[in-house]
Amino acid sequence: MASDVVIRPARAEDEREMVELVRAAWSRVSEPGPRRPADTVLFDERHPVEGFLVAERGGRVVGYAAQAPASPLETNRHVRHVQGLAVLESARGLGVGRALVEAVCAAARAAGARRMTLRVLGHNEPAQRLYRRCGFTVVGVLPEEFLLDGVYVDDVWMSRSLGEPDGPAQPQP
Repeated sequence: MASDVVIRPARAEDEREMVELVRAAWSRVSEPGPRRPADTVLFDERHPVEGFLVAERGGRVVGYAAQAPASPLETNRHVRHVQGLAVLESARGLGVGRALVEAVCAAARAAGARRMTLRVLGHNEPAQRLYRRCGFTVVGVLPEEFLLDGVYVDDVWMSRSLGEPDGPAQPQP
């Protein structure tokens, strides 16, 4: 990774810049939904700021990753899900994406998670290569899950072990 890139927890005041990043990074290769409007809110009850990490370069946010529990179930609390990853085009190829994925996995592990999951569009080969380099494997495919610009696209589910979480396992009720 470029030596001038810093990965840090997101702050509430980063939200505007992060929305601009999400809008700039949007493409049909990476997103099944429409481009988000400029007044999008990223941080909310389901997506608290604590679940986000940002990559900063020269005082500017150039990437982010978000993770959250895979479900609200107590029996599933050991699994986290990558809910978003974006890197500005100008910062691609510098190792920012990989650093964000590794950092979000480390944060999940430190919070007690044992497994990380994510979903990626079947035609997004660059993202799939990145995730494979970070230890993710394909665990399932939903064929033709999305119809994007007249073409059916698979939804690929990937997962990786995070190993044993830091500290002792939490007792189950």
